[in-house]
Amino acid sequence: MRKIRDVLRLKLEARLSHERVAASLGISKGVVAKYVSLAAVAGLDWPTVQTLSDTALERRVVQGRQDRPTHYVPPDYGRAHQELRRKGMTLMLLWEEYVAAHPGQSTYRYSQFCERYRRYALRLKRSMRQIHRAGEKMFVDYAGPTVELSDGNRAHIFVAALGASSYTFACATPRETMADWLDGCARALSFFGGVPQLIVPDNPRAMIANPNRYEPRTNDTVEDFARHYGTSVLPARPRHPQDKAKVESAVQIVERWILMRLRHHRFASVDDVNEAIEPLLTRLNGKPFQKLPGSRASAFADLDAPALQALPLQPWEWATFKSVRVHIDHHVEIEGHRYSVPQNLVGLLLEARITTRAVELLHRGQRVASHQRSAHKGGFTTVVAHLPAAHRAHLEWTPERLIHWGQSIGAATGRLVARLIEERRHPEHGYRACLGLLSLARRYGRERLEAASLIALELGTAKYVHVKAILVNERDKAAASTAPSWTSPPHEHVRGPAYYQ
Repeated sequence: MRKIRDVLRLKLEARLSHERVAASLGISKGVVAKYVSLAAVAGLDWPTVQTLSDTALERRVVQGRQDRPTHYVPPDYGRAHQELRRKGMTLMLLWEEYVAAHPGQSTYRYSQFCERYRRYALRLKRSMRQIHRAGEKMFVDYAGPTVELSDGNRAHIFVAALGASSYTFACATPRETMADWLDGCARALSFFGGVPQLIVPDNPRAMIANPNRYEPRTNDTVEDFARHYGTSVLPARPRHPQDKAKVESAVQIVERWILMRLRHHRFASVDDVNEAIEPLLTRLNGKPFQKLPGSRASAFADLDAPALQALPLQPWEWATFKSVRVHIDHHVEIEGHRYSVPQNLVGLLLEARITTRAVELLHRGQRVASHQRSAHKGGFTTVVAHLPAAHRAHLEWTPERLIHWGQSIGAATGRLVARLIEERRHPEHGYRACLGLLSLARRYGRERLEAASLIALELGTAKYVHVKAILVNERDKAAASTAPSWTSPPHEHVRGPAYYQ
């Protein structure tokens, strides 16, 4: 017992380090740390140690019998655990509020306050021991069980839970595709009335393009969803369910408290399942905690709701992304329709964001053009401001130059090129067709192109595809072989066939 008293004297009164105390007494630093820790747990300081006999000191330190006064005001560690989820909250501030709330009464010192809180936190569930800051994370996942529908399909149950309050949302979706995941997330954000800083899913293939442990990457549509709501999607590490223990617990609760209550019901559609889930979800969130004060609903109103970011004015609209290159006529082609962009972007690779109603063109993340989506294949959507005021040097092509080039092949080709340009709303729309037409001279020869252009004009067509079809089918050769080599011009001295009848 003498060693214990000496260790505490050198440590608590002399303020020596563990190493110096161990060297002075000829014991290990581990023994010193053990006695100092036991004394701290027992709430002993050096003045108190001096008043204790060796027997009493042994009971307090070694046997863990704390003959402490029982009149200490017990702190509300459940409330403290919830308050720590607020951003910027510390145990020091909570201890100061605890002392200030009980003036003139015996309160624990800060070290004892912290130690007792840590022991309290260890008794909670693992997911509850994690300190989740208010408004920081929304955990999402799908429940294992599904709900059978009358048409033979099954409804899948999407679950979302906020980290600080455990406030839970659940809804039914037809499947577990990317559209279902994002629709569930959008519904959850609307249900919560705000947006957290992070959305933490598992690593579903529908959302995660690269489930890398250190640098996971979501796909473009998911990134667009996060960008719209002003949040980020950070998937949990593969094979680490503890990263999303909050939603794992929420899924289990939803399965027990909601799905089990619906097991005898028969539903015709996914909407019917959602109608049945709604009142059960309200009851679930209003159910009191077992080891913490309040309920999910009260904790949400107190913690998460004030800390969430505001929802955007417009809901997110489903979008797909596609890389497109700007053609010489400063248009990009999407699903057979051409949309204009500023003429200085000719030749560059852009990113197209395609929704059900609009087409947005992005260059290095900046929007350069926006158009109403059109289903007219072969048509043009052109903004007048995108047209060049004059033909730039890098474009090199003008209607006059194209017509002159066509005339160098033949008169019929020149007329056909001129007609191609004249039939377009803007001459630039016909540039690619003219270039394609003139490129046929390299493959089939100038003579054949001239003959095919003449046939096309006689047929009343001025399209590249028709001229190419004439050349591919060799109709120009057939017309040349059947035509007479020479025809007499009309003249009054030339007798016609009727003269001989």
